[in-house]
Amino acid sequence: MDRKPVLIDRYGRALKRSDLRREVSAPTFGGVRSPISGYPADGLTPLRLAQILREADQGDPIRYLELAETIEERDPHYLGVLGTRKRCVSQIEITVEASEDDPRGEEKATMVRNWLNRDELSSELFGILDSIGKGYSFTEIIWDTSTGQWQPDRLEYRDPRWFRFARHDLATPMKLGEHGEEEPLPAFKFIHAQMKAKSGLALRSGLARVAAWGWMFKAFTQRDWAIFTQTYGQPIRIGKFGPGASQDDQNTLFDAVANIAGDCAAIIPEGMNIEFIESKSIGPSSDLYENRSDWLDKQISKAVLGQTGTTDAVVGGLGSGKEHREVQQDIERADATALAGILNRDLIRPWCDLEYGPQKYYPRLKIKRPEPEDLAALSSALGALVPLGLKVKSKQILDKFGLDEPQQGDEILGQVTPTDPNSANPTDTQALNSILYRVGSKFKRGQPLIWGTAALNAQEASAGVTEPPSQEAVLADRMHNEAAPAMEKMLLQIEAMFETAGSLPELREMLLTAYPDLDGTDLADVMSIALNAAHAGGRAALEQDSG
Repeated sequence: MDRKPVLIDRYGRALKRSDLRREVSAPTFGGVRSPISGYPADGLTPLRLAQILREADQGDPIRYLELAETIEERDPHYLGVLGTRKRCVSQIEITVEASEDDPRGEEKATMVRNWLNRDELSSELFGILDSIGKGYSFTEIIWDTSTGQWQPDRLEYRDPRWFRFARHDLATPMKLGEHGEEEPLPAFKFIHAQMKAKSGLALRSGLARVAAWGWMFKAFTQRDWAIFTQTYGQPIRIGKFGPGASQDDQNTLFDAVANIAGDCAAIIPEGMNIEFIESKSIGPSSDLYENRSDWLDKQISKAVLGQTGTTDAVVGGLGSGKEHREVQQDIERADATALAGILNRDLIRPWCDLEYGPQKYYPRLKIKRPEPEDLAALSSALGALVPLGLKVKSKQILDKFGLDEPQQGDEILGQVTPTDPNSANPTDTQALNSILYRVGSKFKRGQPLIWGTAALNAQEASAGVTEPPSQEAVLADRMHNEAAPAMEKMLLQIEAMFETAGSLPELREMLLTAYPDLDGTDLADVMSIALNAAHAGGRAALEQDSG
């Protein structure tokens, strides 16, 4: 009896198929995996923040993870730039490459492609990319075996507070058990993503550690700004009372002055006076708070996106918008490559092992935005090389331009007629290319040229036309036989240029330079005889018709 092979994950843990058929890290009300979160950001000070980060460094990341979550909720700028970075990658089209060394490679690749064609995939990838901010994330794979085959049903994001790292290295992931004990992750059950902003432990590599300091300082600035606006953005209220005012009168006046800002109304005894004195330096003083908040936002943009050009419009800033966008694209490519590697390691390989057994080769996901191609340069190159004999598949070119293959009966646009070499200007590049194409395709060393009525008679013979040739055709063939040696002599010189030239521009220069010196004496003599014979033949034909 054959036994199924024992499957081992990347940590050397043996697979237990019973673990794959149930959820092992779902939230529990009142248990250790509670969805209720704390708020360590309330009243945050530099001392408390330092303590929270030290706790995370020592293997207790709960307050750090809760703080990271709170910062995303309370800081619109951090939420915006972090969301931009995650959405850029989660919406890139995913392709699957089959292994050419695997006989069943295309079958496995098709299996993966069909599963990837799901509307939920983008949001699932967005959850995995939570590791960009916190440094790591955990996603549970919910397997489906209802059809007798293994297939991921969905990818369920799990709160990273429910996981820990082994104490001996702070790198091996563990999950919290039912009673809070740390347990190894079941094999083939989790996607453990690490998207590090810096090298080192995952607990110290998240962008949230940098964002926490910037958010705290900005919170101080915004609090001071609010106090300033409330205090100096309104006129100072001064109540005056006379020498004979009692304590009760003074208390009444003070309450009126204190409450007038909120209510804009107050009752005071007759004879008392309230003055409103406006601040004259509100504008210049308030700019300080706005500038400091903007500066802190720019530092967050640099940390998350690597630049500020796509988030903050600064007139006269360093670098152009194109350069800033290129920096963001570099980060996007790095994130996409890292995410593809994580999915290949923790999802595609375990899936193929469950379905087909251990494999030598596996299909590979690729998350890559298509590079823009200079189609104008491609058109120019094809226009120069195709006439010289370069063979290119028309379907390949149509795909590059996003065009469909013409069907029978379709109206075809832009059909080009061949250029007549006899009317070509030697200084015209297009005409020169046409001449070179005709020369290269019709001329071969040691063979006579086939042109004129000889070629026509050959075509008629192949089509079954057996009528006797006319006198004009006989005369044309005779002239052809006499002109062929002269033409071959000239073309031998051109062929030598073909063999010597290293590029098309060099050949063009050689032809233009040698054009006045090409020996055409013999050809000119033959053409003179031909013109005289044609003239005489025409006169004879006229006399015969008139007689």
